Amino acid sequence: MENKEFKMDLAGRVLKIETGLLANQSHGAVTVSLDDTVVFASAMMGDPREGQDFFPLTVDYEENFYASGKIKGSRFVKREGRPSEEAILNSRLIDRPIRPLFPKGMINDVQVIASVLSSDMEVSPATTALIAASAALSISGMPFAGPVGAVRMGYVADESGTEKLIVNPTYTQVEEGRLDLVVAGTSEAITMVEAASKEVPEEVILEALQMAHEEIKKICALQEELKAACGKPEKEIVMKEENESVGEAVASVLTKEMLDGINGVTKGDVKDKIKEVNKAVIEKLADRIEAEEFSEKEVKMAIEDAMEKNMRENILTKGERLDGREADEIRPLHCQVGLLPRPHGSALFQRGETQALSITALGGPGDAQIIDTMDMDITRRYFHHYSFPPYSTGETKPLRGPSRREIGHGDLAERSLVPVLPSKEEFPYTIWVTSEIMTCNGSSSMASVCGSTLSLMHAGVPIKKPVAGIAMGLVAKEKDLAQGYKILTDIQGMEDFAGDMDFKVTGTKDGINALQMDIKVKGLSIEVMREALNKAKVAKDNILDVMAETIAEPNKELSKYAPAILHKKIDPDLIRVVIGKGGETIQKITAECGVEIDIDDDGLVTVTAPEQEGGQKAMDWIDSLTEMPEVGKIYDGKVVKIMDFGAFVEFLPGKEGLVHISQLANTRVNKVEDVVKEGDSIKVKLMEIDSQGRNNLSHKATLNSDEQKA
Repeated sequence: MENKEFKMDLAGRVLKIETGLLANQSHGAVTVSLDDTVVFASAMMGDPREGQDFFPLTVDYEENFYASGKIKGSRFVKREGRPSEEAILNSRLIDRPIRPLFPKGMINDVQVIASVLSSDMEVSPATTALIAASAALSISGMPFAGPVGAVRMGYVADESGTEKLIVNPTYTQVEEGRLDLVVAGTSEAITMVEAASKEVPEEVILEALQMAHEEIKKICALQEELKAACGKPEKEIVMKEENESVGEAVASVLTKEMLDGINGVTKGDVKDKIKEVNKAVIEKLADRIEAEEFSEKEVKMAIEDAMEKNMRENILTKGERLDGREADEIRPLHCQVGLLPRPHGSALFQRGETQALSITALGGPGDAQIIDTMDMDITRRYFHHYSFPPYSTGETKPLRGPSRREIGHGDLAERSLVPVLPSKEEFPYTIWVTSEIMTCNGSSSMASVCGSTLSLMHAGVPIKKPVAGIAMGLVAKEKDLAQGYKILTDIQGMEDFAGDMDFKVTGTKDGINALQMDIKVKGLSIEVMREALNKAKVAKDNILDVMAETIAEPNKELSKYAPAILHKKIDPDLIRVVIGKGGETIQKITAECGVEIDIDDDGLVTVTAPEQEGGQKAMDWIDSLTEMPEVGKIYDGKVVKIMDFGAFVEFLPGKEGLVHISQLANTRVNKVEDVVKEGDSIKVKLMEIDSQGRNNLSHKATLNSDEQKA
């Protein structure tokens, strides 16, 4: 098959889509490159999954170490195994904007694989992979209502210090700037947003979204060219079988009054009323169920559909929510710190029925997480884990390790707190926060952000400012914003499931720290986003006020169970002195003092100890090893070598000087051995360090002297 190419300029780099050379048995296969970054993507459609009630789409993003010329770090395992957290996050990044663009009710298996073949080590391959996935689907013949484009946005200061928005920033620009924003969308509207930022104002975010969408339109146009030239015939798909008679039957007995009665403050209240309605409707349709016109399961599903439509209608026409709240009303809040005696920090944050128990543990620099990735090696001194056990929703499920969703929510909370953490120099601890979701009725990721802030402050971590988060929702009439819509503050579970938007916003009172948005309507205008962000800011600031009533600033003292950490900067040339030959010296210090010692290449020495006494003992030891000679000071020395003209004395670890025979005593000395012998301990005074760096010592100057040893 002939290879075909389609090119465009994307922020000064060449974006190229190729098809026809590789994987010609795939329904859709493309290679997308952005300069030296190359991603291959395949899209395949399989047979239907009978009895399936959701769209079986699988998306995988594959990191390949060879893409950047690296060999996997493990000595024993060289082949890539389970995907890294970064790969899982990028899989989610691809999945979220493409999933809503398939027909509702489709049950054919669809698999998308995006594999990084080459990485330029400058720009993240994630958005290139999303474009590749969309392009592969666009030419596959599947009913994909794309294409989708994606770009990353940065906010970086130029040479004059003026901050400006840039498209497709490098890793360095993202690190140095205040914004890392990924935007995906169709040519019509933005459909997904994922951002990490450092208190960036709402207006800057909106400007970045507008700029990103202009580039997305060009990327979608390029894919339309590809589809027109290389698209395959439409494939036949299988839709979930719908029993039309069940809908009509349920509608004949299910009244508006019954539907309006399904409400309640708690999830349990709503479930109980749904059970009552289900029971009443099933009793009235018992004969038809027995005649196998339809099943009880189908009746319940029809009632659920009717309930969702009624809930949406009530929100749009009367502003009524299931739990009786106003559109911009937050559920009742409760905050508490210090629940657990042994962890170094603990807090409970509750919003309505959603509870996050956040626990902080502090460790030394050696506890930092080292991540070996395709692009680079990363050391994380702060990490957040989010746990969503089945009991939090009143269910039973096997525990199989963290899910993709849990990894994604943990990453969102982590991004939210990173901008306010103290530097390593200010606070050398490794920080681990875990948010255990104890019960959930929506917005648990935002509860974990608030709980983490409280827990960190309780632990005494000197964060710069508190951070809170809020989840915003939206209901549009007939899924069309032009016909009317309502924005909802603090959405609960059912509003998230039946609504048209999940827009999570976190930050301080001074700006946004993280964003995550997914929508189910065709697209969202910038004006609607501005309205949602403004409402989110009001809610977020209100939550911060409530949190401050529980704990307004970080505790001044750490937990008595937290390890003691002492640190100092030494001359990098002296690192070898602390380590010693074959690590002998540092091993002796750690064993005798019961501590851990970490030494950075720049000379930062950090001692981590279970208690202060052992840490101070180790630091004093290191001080003695790294002390710089000071002219005029008196030292305890040890004679290490005798010569005819004097004695060489070690007066600091690894530091020797000469005591000339004339400086051994107040009287004339005929023979060095008459005064000292090898191994003797004597006091010496450093008289000078000559132009060649030699230390000239005197024992005579210490005799009959009132000076005290340094």
